[in-house]
Amino acid sequence: MANGKRVVVIGGGPGGYPAAFLASDLGMQVTLVEAKPNPGGVCLFQGCIPSKALLHVAKLLNEAKEASQWGLSFEPPTIDLAKLRSWKQGVVGKLTGGLGQMSRNRKVNFVRGRARFLDAHALEIAREDGASEKLDFDYAIIATGSVPAKIPGLPTSDRIMDSTATLELNDIPKKLLVVGGGYIGLELGTVYSALGSKVTVVEATGGLLPGADRDLVAHVQKKIEERFERVLLNTSVQSMREEGEGIRVKLLGTDLPESEPLFDKVLVSVGRKPMTEGLGLDRVKVKQTSRGFIEVDAQRRTSEPHIFAIGDVAGDPMLAHKATYEGRIAAEVIAGKSAAFDARAIPAVVFTDPELAWAGLTETEARKQGRDYKLARFPWSASGRATTMGRNDGLTKMVIDPRTEQVLGVGVVGVGAGEMIAEAVLAIELGARATDLMMTIHAHPTLSETVMEAAEVYFGHSPHLYQQPA
Repeated sequence: MANGKRVVVIGGGPGGYPAAFLASDLGMQVTLVEAKPNPGGVCLFQGCIPSKALLHVAKLLNEAKEASQWGLSFEPPTIDLAKLRSWKQGVVGKLTGGLGQMSRNRKVNFVRGRARFLDAHALEIAREDGASEKLDFDYAIIATGSVPAKIPGLPTSDRIMDSTATLELNDIPKKLLVVGGGYIGLELGTVYSALGSKVTVVEATGGLLPGADRDLVAHVQKKIEERFERVLLNTSVQSMREEGEGIRVKLLGTDLPESEPLFDKVLVSVGRKPMTEGLGLDRVKVKQTSRGFIEVDAQRRTSEPHIFAIGDVAGDPMLAHKATYEGRIAAEVIAGKSAAFDARAIPAVVFTDPELAWAGLTETEARKQGRDYKLARFPWSASGRATTMGRNDGLTKMVIDPRTEQVLGVGVVGVGAGEMIAEAVLAIELGARATDLMMTIHAHPTLSETVMEAAEVYFGHSPHLYQQPA
């Protein structure tokens, strides 16, 4: 039944290209419209992948410094910025080039350009070469992603950057201001701090990484405060102005510098917003929320039933892996399969050092919902593997239903937390109980066994953590 269906996917990011590839695998005629030269989108070209490449470099630099605690001393590294940029771009080129080959193998019609709706069954595509063409379709999947949000009223200056410009790594500023204590700001601040910048982060709320549980964030914040020049909470930016070779910044808050500080460069990372500008959504029956997201149902259909929306443009959480999951659903629904968005747990990972990851219900959310829950925490100070690495700055935490013992949520902070969270996601998806995790044999000595030990803590039987009898 799928054969012959004409499907157009608008946007080639981690939602768009998997949707296009699967739709082709299922026998449909697929056109993928993307402004970049290959599939990959912002994530591969300007986000997830280049930032993680640079974070790997930052981790290596920081570990070299901290190795002196173990009796290993290294000369200060010489940083070849041009070579580092080239390596980063090589990583991006390898992955995006591979996706280009995958699209050709699958006989996906890849069109480099920008699309806008003419009506509910036709697009106009402005091609990269300047030509324009009309494309008729039976089904459309909108996967245009998001763009960095801006602070109104800021001056236009090459010294005031968003995340995209910061990843270009044009230079290493002596003093860098990061506006926004979310995951993007902290990850990029970590990179520049390791490369030699004195980094100040400004966050308007009372804590870094709003939304994550505070006891997990505490481990990240402690390390950030050690490595950054300053962390200013409950602080907002009142104004910026270019002055000589820098940006003079006026701040509002407590514990501020005596005078308005001057920074070589400023990174503004105050979130992202859905990319719908220029799509021509006013020409189709596609509804948007007050925040600009496209409204979708469980199958990712918009109010125009043959038009779907996935990824950042379809709402929170704005995560690449959520977009990929939604892309599969949309392609399967179009192919006539029974599919719907029913994920119990979507993992979130902050790739700072230490990493922070969580899935399912957080303690903060459980408290807000008024749910009955119990917590089990296993500190990495009691982990043999963490101790061998000199990285006891970690915690594995579970949110458990006391009636059924079902695992409702898991949070991990520490080295490799982003890899460890996969076990938690699977446990939550399968409805596992704390007993299931406690009785699953984990390899020793590993960091992953802290998940097992957190479950043991719940029952009061951890061999590595003494618990006072109730």
